[in-house]
Amino acid sequence: MEFDEYRKHDAVGLAGLVAAGEVKATELLELAIERAEAVNPRINAVVRPMHALARERAKTSLSGPFAGVPFLIKDLSQDYAGLPTGSGSRSLADFPMPDHAEVVRRWLDAGLVVFGKTNTPEFGAKGITEPEVNGPTRNPWDTGHTPGGSSGGSAAAVAAGVVPVAGGNDGGGSIRIPAACCGLFGLKPGRGLVPSGPVYAEMLHGAAGHGVLSRSVRDTAAMLDVIAGPDPSGPYLPALPDAPFAELARRDPGRLRIGYATASPIGTDVSPDAIAAVEDAVELLRSLGHDVEEAKTGVDERQLARDFLNMWFASVAAEVDFVRRLTGCGEDKFELDTRIMAAVGRATSAPSYVGAHNRWNQHAHRLAQFHETYDLLLTPTLAHPPARIGQLATPVWMETASRLLLAVRGAGLLAKTDLVDRIADENLRWTPYTQLANITGRPAMSVPTYWTPSGLPLGVQFVAGLGGEGLLLALATQLESARPWFDRAPDL
Repeated sequence: MEFDEYRKHDAVGLAGLVAAGEVKATELLELAIERAEAVNPRINAVVRPMHALARERAKTSLSGPFAGVPFLIKDLSQDYAGLPTGSGSRSLADFPMPDHAEVVRRWLDAGLVVFGKTNTPEFGAKGITEPEVNGPTRNPWDTGHTPGGSSGGSAAAVAAGVVPVAGGNDGGGSIRIPAACCGLFGLKPGRGLVPSGPVYAEMLHGAAGHGVLSRSVRDTAAMLDVIAGPDPSGPYLPALPDAPFAELARRDPGRLRIGYATASPIGTDVSPDAIAAVEDAVELLRSLGHDVEEAKTGVDERQLARDFLNMWFASVAAEVDFVRRLTGCGEDKFELDTRIMAAVGRATSAPSYVGAHNRWNQHAHRLAQFHETYDLLLTPTLAHPPARIGQLATPVWMETASRLLLAVRGAGLLAKTDLVDRIADENLRWTPYTQLANITGRPAMSVPTYWTPSGLPLGVQFVAGLGGEGLLLALATQLESARPWFDRAPDL
């Protein structure tokens, strides 16, 4: 098999070829490694090659629905026993993890051949992938632009044809954002459906979860069948659907009621391209027989953004403190942005934090009321097309203020000023739509139905009610058939 033939297949298709004896796992692995070595100098997607481990595994007798298919995992919360999980940080670059993450174990049990780990911003804390320790990952559609984050390395590798599907996770949009940037399909499962253990009972109070980025809807559906379901040591017994997700993805979604919105929920500007992407999707949906109208969620999304950042900063503080205890490293091992987020998190009072967390239920209640009328919410995934590398770096004013606050241990002053709102605007103005699904625990997806006039992908987002993964997959399959994207590939 040559690369052009390799790229014509999704992961389900490659697994079928291996099962039929038409190609060997070792052959697929060498094709994937060869492609990675050819494009990685330009896109910097894979930061920890695992070629020797993968070559030994590919020679063994593999079983499972994805037996023999090459695969990449994200270098954040997807631990592979005996190797570091670098998390985009100097602090963890050389600290091996003792056990597989449960999601990684399930991928291995499915027969996948993991041959590398992909780039991520430090602790996944940004919607771009430009960590100091590894350098920026670049978008295969235009290497001057970001692939998004925090699963940007995985998205870039899939878009570049290294693998048809790769591991990601999503705590504020980190699967959907890079999917939108790279012309991929990205589904964030609902809270508790995919386990986070053994290190975490649940990540970010359940706002974060594991999934994949793919070029085909059926790959994502089949992958969800592999990784979804209870973990005996986990906090939930998730409700599973009456049929496999792969089957649900093939069902007719029926005539759906879809409410759409394009305005930024935090009041920041939205590009004409993002609005055009939604308007294009509305026309496509209506042509498929769905009822689509402009609507409001009723959620106080400005407050939701504050509550999200409250949790985010406190979680970064806890992560930094945990890593320092684990490794004995100093503050200098963390990026400036991480240190200031941690400082703000430490300055947050316990009552304030608990109050913000309690409001998550209010936001979920409002969104549930919206879903009493509408099956799905449609929004842009991003407020702007993929940014240029370095464009979303911390502004000089914020960096200067951060250094001063750290020097005088004055992060607590932020709580008495409007700087937190300004930080929210700076951090979320490019991605203000995605946190809603994380905070409320709803499943959501980004679908690559639109490219800008300059040739950059710009996906649209759909948010479903609880247990709506099957509905999202069914609609995605319908959209994929009506507006195929699988064969659209960047010229690398």
